[in-house]
Amino acid sequence: MLLSVHIELWGFPMKPAPFDYYAPETVDEAVSLLKKLEDDDIDAKILAGGQSLMPMLSLRMARPDALVDLGKIKTLDYIREENGVIHIGAMTTKRAAEDSALLQQKQPLLHVATQHIGHRQIRNQGTVGGSFAHADPAAEYGAVAQALGMEMVVVGPDGERVIPVDEFYLSFLTTDIDCSEVLTEVRAPVMPGGTGWGFQEICRREGDLAIAGVAVTLKMEAGSCVDVVIAVFGVNAIAARLDDAEQVVNGNTPGEALFAQAGKAAAAALDEPITDVHATAEYRRSLIATLVKRCLTEAVSRAA
Repeated sequence: MLLSVHIELWGFPMKPAPFDYYAPETVDEAVSLLKKLEDDDIDAKILAGGQSLMPMLSLRMARPDALVDLGKIKTLDYIREENGVIHIGAMTTKRAAEDSALLQQKQPLLHVATQHIGHRQIRNQGTVGGSFAHADPAAEYGAVAQALGMEMVVVGPDGERVIPVDEFYLSFLTTDIDCSEVLTEVRAPVMPGGTGWGFQEICRREGDLAIAGVAVTLKMEAGSCVDVVIAVFGVNAIAARLDDAEQVVNGNTPGEALFAQAGKAAAAALDEPITDVHATAEYRRSLIATLVKRCLTEAVSRAA
């Protein structure tokens, strides 16, 4: 079906380029359709909430030949715990994740990060899987996935495969999902007892994408920080862990001087941070140094 949509954005009429529209009702149907479109050399995009894709279509930053809308696949809407792992269906809205008592109690870092995404209206429509698959480097979920060691489940013509987070994000707006595959689920471990965590971001306005942000997890053993994970977002092409900063803290007694040292190590470890209209690379380095220090302080207070 040929569909042309007329949208008014920021007071200016915007009109996406024409595209064919499909709305499969099962994952198998979606995969078969994507494979056929690929074989026919038709550029297709998956619509999974549309809070990022629709503006890109309206501005003609994206001009696919076809859209495959997953909105009718109701089997991808769930949040449940199995054997110490929280499974979230890809079409679960961020609002459902925000309202989830399971996430609030057993995976608070992911829960709090969800509350920072956009505005409530965006969370009402945007999906968890859509955010992961879109892979915006300024989005909160990338760093949280790094901090928690999350996994992503995709289904394609050859069946299901599980992708660990360190193999999932490849580059700016690019993941390891093949064009004939569908992201069906993301998995996060239940946060072990005694784990401390911190989450901080800086935005121009509440609800904006982050200029810089940090997610941290750690544990306390015999008065020392152990199992320290420091992940950043909004500063590079993809969210990333900062091993150098983690090693500064691992095995050492927490304190302001130590955390300041870790912040400096984190800033120094950034690989070509972004310069854009919102902030320079050096300003982002400065923000990361401050946010790492704040997150480590938060995490220790929660682990105590």
